[in-house]
Amino acid sequence: MATKSAIEWTESTWNPVTGCTKVSLGCAHCYAMRMALRLQAMGQANYVKGFQVTVHEHALNLPLQWKSPQIIFVNSMSDLFHEDVPFSFIRQVFTVMEAASWHRFQILTKRSERMAELANMLPWPKNVWMGVTVESDAFLYRIDHLRSVDAAVRFLSLEPLLDPVQDMDLTGIDWVIVGGESGPGARPMKAEWVRDVLEQCRDADVPFFFKQWGGTNKKKAGRLLDGRIYDEMPSLEEYNAQLALSQKDSLTGMKY
Repeated sequence: MATKSAIEWTESTWNPVTGCTKVSLGCAHCYAMRMALRLQAMGQANYVKGFQVTVHEHALNLPLQWKSPQIIFVNSMSDLFHEDVPFSFIRQVFTVMEAASWHRFQILTKRSERMAELANMLPWPKNVWMGVTVESDAFLYRIDHLRSVDAAVRFLSLEPLLDPVQDMDLTGIDWVIVGGESGPGARPMKAEWVRDVLEQCRDADVPFFFKQWGGTNKKKAGRLLDGRIYDEMPSLEEYNAQLALSQKDSLTGMKY
């Protein structure tokens, strides 16, 4: 249920929930669905139901067992705020993240309405980063929902970037990731769209991370934008100091 990740902007993945349903344009060629069906065919126990939304109680406490601090992408194979995930389980996930204070957790959702509805009923410890996907101008409203959430770091994932995304209001946003779609049937991303997002980030003083060009051969297409790699992350000097103190306190008082 947890693996070292090849995703450029994180280190590991943790999937207490698997499975999802398509909700917007960016879901058309869902990599997680393809992977889940392969794992089901291989007999992997957590994917007996294929890509049907499934909660995994046995996976909840895994981050508490990982002593070395990691950046962890939560539910790379699902959406934590999917309507079929009970609020009680979402709350349990947040409770674990709060307890595992030496890690950083990154949550990404396309279901920003439910995220915003539940936000005031959830703890938002400093080690939880919350993001929304914005694949085109049609989904800019998700940024407004994200702004209402009391997360220490709020970020946008413009992946797959399917159209120009112009005139974003980046107030209260700490990080922007951009990437093209990859895999079978990948829809192309134009360089001018990426450059425009970079310019918006520069104007708003928001870190910019360029993940990939994508396409049917992701590795060959690479991730250079005009000859350079953009691996920018939020400035977290104070955050890291607080995290180190939390880690020390948590490890001192931890019991299994």
